[in-house]
Amino acid sequence: MIEPVPSDAESIDRGEPSLELRHLHRFFGRLKAVDDVSFKAWPGQVMGFIGPNGAGKTTSMRVMATLDTPTAGDAFICGYSVVDDPDKVRRYLGFMPDSFGKYANMNVVEYLDFFARAYGLKDAERRDAIEHVLVFTELRKLADKSIDSLSKGMSQRLGLGRCLIHDPQVMILDEPAAGLDPRARVELRELIRLLATEMNKTVLISSHILTELGEICDSAAIIEAGQILAYGTIDEIQRQQVSVDADSTGRRALHVRLASVDNLEAATSSLEKWLLEQPMVKDVQCSIGHAMFDIEGDDTEQQQLLQNLMAVGHPIIEFHGKTQSLEDAFMNITKGITQ
Repeated sequence: MIEPVPSDAESIDRGEPSLELRHLHRFFGRLKAVDDVSFKAWPGQVMGFIGPNGAGKTTSMRVMATLDTPTAGDAFICGYSVVDDPDKVRRYLGFMPDSFGKYANMNVVEYLDFFARAYGLKDAERRDAIEHVLVFTELRKLADKSIDSLSKGMSQRLGLGRCLIHDPQVMILDEPAAGLDPRARVELRELIRLLATEMNKTVLISSHILTELGEICDSAAIIEAGQILAYGTIDEIQRQQVSVDADSTGRRALHVRLASVDNLEAATSSLEKWLLEQPMVKDVQCSIGHAMFDIEGDDTEQQQLLQNLMAVGHPIIEFHGKTQSLEDAFMNITKGITQ
């Protein structure tokens, strides 16, 4: 039986990371599934764990969840080592694998009650925990429904509820949105955000749906062939990649949008002709009301170009650099290496 989180002792220092990997290695013979992986996450943070199939994500998560033992290095949950203190780690950890068992002849309440008992919750404490999870996951109306008859979206909510039953500080979710329809994905995303913002939990989430991770995550670690290639906030990773692109080509990509003037097609044609005459501007591509192009130079050249655009009377309403999505960053950072 797993001991519940103590209510008055062993309090968590909120100034320290609640999840930390220190030079984690996991080898299977000659295969280096996880090779010197290190990163941290703090309470209230949603961190994306991103990588292609076979990159080492699930192996790392299994080690964090005390389901596997590292070859070298360590992982810490709320300061406790998965190697030295696995029982204490389980008090603070909720792990949702990419697939989980559904026991026959159980309804939703019975399923949650089973796991509440496994975590040592008793009497009123257990009933309160089950009720809280039913309300949070919006499964209250399905409390008496057989778990075998639940939709994929409701099943994922139940899996999330199972992980929450002992009120862990750290949640590890492996592909929680896999197979969900768009509405179910949005609803699950909102629940995950609430876990961090309202309940101050640390959420580590693995997913192949990078557009959604870009919307929900504060930070990310990108892994390939068992090694971390990038780690930081989403903004840092995206800005760094834009910077790398600019440094490698000596150019910066810019976008201009025109105001909705009477003859927008003529205004676009005039803008295109003007841009093509500028020596620092390259690769001009225009559509009605928009222009995309590269500029050779730094911030000073960009500022001068904008001043010149306005001075000659082009009806500019937007002028900004290329935005890098998390998906763009992932494709640029990873090399498609498989182990």
